[in-house]
Amino acid sequence: MTEPLATGAAAAGAPTPAPPTPGSLAAEPRPAEPRPAEPPAAGPPETGPLATGLLRALVCATVFAAPLEGYLLQWHGQLAKLPPALLVLAWAAVRVRRRALPAPHPVHAVLALLTVVLLASSALHAGGAYTIEYTLRWLPFLLVTVVLVDVASREAPLRWVLGAAVAGAVVAATGALHSLFVEGETRASGPLEDPNDLAYFLVAALPLLVALRRPRRDATGSGRAATAGLALAATVLVAGAAATFSRGGARAMAADASWLAARRAIPVRALLAGVAGSAVLVVGAALVAGPALDRAFQEKTHVAGANADTRELRWEAAARMLAEHPVLGVGPGGFRADYPAASHNAEVDEQSPVAHNMYLEVAAELGLPGFALFAALLALTAVTGERVLRATADPGPVVAVQASLVAVAVASAFLSQQYYLPLWSLVAVVAAADLRLRRTSYVACAPRDQ
Repeated sequence: MTEPLATGAAAAGAPTPAPPTPGSLAAEPRPAEPRPAEPPAAGPPETGPLATGLLRALVCATVFAAPLEGYLLQWHGQLAKLPPALLVLAWAAVRVRRRALPAPHPVHAVLALLTVVLLASSALHAGGAYTIEYTLRWLPFLLVTVVLVDVASREAPLRWVLGAAVAGAVVAATGALHSLFVEGETRASGPLEDPNDLAYFLVAALPLLVALRRPRRDATGSGRAATAGLALAATVLVAGAAATFSRGGARAMAADASWLAARRAIPVRALLAGVAGSAVLVVGAALVAGPALDRAFQEKTHVAGANADTRELRWEAAARMLAEHPVLGVGPGGFRADYPAASHNAEVDEQSPVAHNMYLEVAAELGLPGFALFAALLALTAVTGERVLRATADPGPVVAVQASLVAVAVASAFLSQQYYLPLWSLVAVVAAADLRLRRTSYVACAPRDQ
């Protein structure tokens, strides 16, 4: 992949800016006035090539494997946990050996406070049926986010991280299409048990293809091949998401496409071509597997009305739990445990569901402080992303990450997605891009004799 190059010319007599950090989404900061303040302290010792390669590989493996969790679990019950566990261990070993602490960022403070609230809520509801299980689901995501921020701001090029996310989603989408057309499932699920969760991964990865585009001036054979590869990946992702028949996924896809178009990250004609291509895919699928798709559509239509009713019941139950336990909620996993009582046994055949709304579920389980911190994390990421966007001369990748976050935010209004990696990895990528931008800006503005 071609990395962005810094091309700004230095003013006469001014020191020449240092080249951008490889892989940065914020590679070329806009010109800034020299700072009279003291220069920043020297950074940590540079990571050796072997350690750098190991951290890069493990970051990419962690992000790549996230949508393939079901396939990994079929091979071994703990295999899905192996990439992030190895990443955390390798990161800790490298940082201890180099005596290097992570560069501070506001996201660390929010994550730390959220961890405190999580542990306090867990302690208060230690006897809950799902408290320990769900606490142990929360904590790895918080830790992995810290690790991703640090490694992606130093060793791992951000486009590598985004490319790994896209690659894993393409493999998952291929599995989804196989499950629908070959295995005869009425709704594609592929590597995940719930088709809605699979759609979430696919629509979150789709806009990231914009970050992987070659420059328009690259008309070489390799450039055209890369463009064709990205178009094929987009086709597979759209087809896989459509095969899940997820309404939340469709809304999220429309939201991220609208964001890309509004921010002019993709030409309108390209968007129209995508819509036309999707229509061709639908017609082709109907001709090839019409009866199977008709059966799937009828089943989805039958289930859709019932799903809407049950989700309203769960949202009301979550709101009731929050009203009764506003300080620390009902504890991690408490929604599942308390749902029968909170809903007055409204669903006899489903006694321990999820809320199907990330925001309400987090609020019900962690209380108002936990929800405020969780919302602050999302708001901080949005504000940071906009700041990075305004400071870089290569806005396409940043807008792509923003669009993916929009898709995550929309899909999470209908799904409980706090236990899946896309949300956390996007938070980490934005924070890492901000740290890279700060580092590059300091180097560009600092006088040579300091």
